[in-house]
Amino acid sequence: MTEMATEQAVRARPQPKAMLEVLHPITWFPPMWAFTCGVVSSGVDVLEHWGLLIAGVVLTGPLVCATSQVVNDWYDRDVDAINEPDRPIPSGRLPGRWGYWMALGGTALSLALGAALGVWVFLATVVGLIFAWIYSAPPLRLKNNGWFGNAAVGFSYETLAWITGAAVMLGGALPDERILWLAFLYGLGAHGIMTLNDFKAIEGDRKLGVRTLPVQLGVQNAARVACAVMLLPQFAVVWLLFDWVQPVHAAAVASLAMVQAVLMVRFLENPVARATWLSALGVTVYVSGMMVSAFAVRAAIAGQVPL
Repeated sequence: MTEMATEQAVRARPQPKAMLEVLHPITWFPPMWAFTCGVVSSGVDVLEHWGLLIAGVVLTGPLVCATSQVVNDWYDRDVDAINEPDRPIPSGRLPGRWGYWMALGGTALSLALGAALGVWVFLATVVGLIFAWIYSAPPLRLKNNGWFGNAAVGFSYETLAWITGAAVMLGGALPDERILWLAFLYGLGAHGIMTLNDFKAIEGDRKLGVRTLPVQLGVQNAARVACAVMLLPQFAVVWLLFDWVQPVHAAAVASLAMVQAVLMVRFLENPVARATWLSALGVTVYVSGMMVSAFAVRAAIAGQVPL
C-alpha cells in the first residue's frame, strides 16, 4: 500500500477520542439525575433490583442522551465547520458518515434495551428518541425555535427520564399519577433552564436564523420568561406536596424555590453576563428540589404521614 493510500485509510477510520467527544458524556447527568429521582419516587427497594437500576442508567445516559448528542452534532456539522471547526465531525476526526451511523446505532440499541425493560419504558424511549431526532434534523429542526426546542429537551431530559426511572423499578408498569405529575412539572420548569443557555450566543443565533427566546423576545423579556417558567412549576409542586400531606417536603421545596428567586433578582440585572452563573447555582438548587420531591411522593404513595 502506498503512503497516500495508507493516509487515506487512516483518515477513513474515526479516532476513538473523537467518538467519545461526540457522545458528550458531561450532558448525561441531567437525565441520569431525573432517572434516579424516578427510581426513588417509585418506592421500590433499589437493592433488590440493582440490575434494573444499572440498565436504566445506561439507557437514559450512555444510550438515549448520547444518541441525541450525536444526532445534534451530525446535523450541525455545516454550522460547526464555520463556528467550531475543531469539533469531531467538521475536523474530520470522525470522518465520512460515521456520525450518522453512530446516531442510528445508538437509536437501535436504545430501542432494544427500552423494549427489554417493559412497555412503558419502551414507549418513553420511543418518545425521547423522536424528540432527539426532530430537535436537530430537518425539516422540523425544533432547535431553531426556542419555544419548541427547549420544550423538547426539557421534557426528554427530565419528564421522560423520571418516568423511565419509576417504570423500570416497577417492572415496566405505568407509575402512579402523582409521579407523573412531578415528572411533568419538573420537565416544564426545565424549559426555563434551557433558555438560560441561549443567552451566550444571541448575536450568532440572530445571524444564523436560530429563533431562541432572547432573539424572539429580547434579552430582558426572555430572562423574565425563563425565571417564571422555572419557578411556577415548582410552586405547583409545593401545592401538590401539601395536598399529599407532605408538609415538611413541601416547605423544603418552597425554600429551595425562594433561594432560586433571590438568585434570579441578581440575574435579571444583567442576564447576558449572569446567565451562566444562574445556570450553575440556580440549577443545582432546582435539581435538589427534584430529589426532595421524589422522596415526598415516595412517602405519599406508601401512605406515610409526618408526625
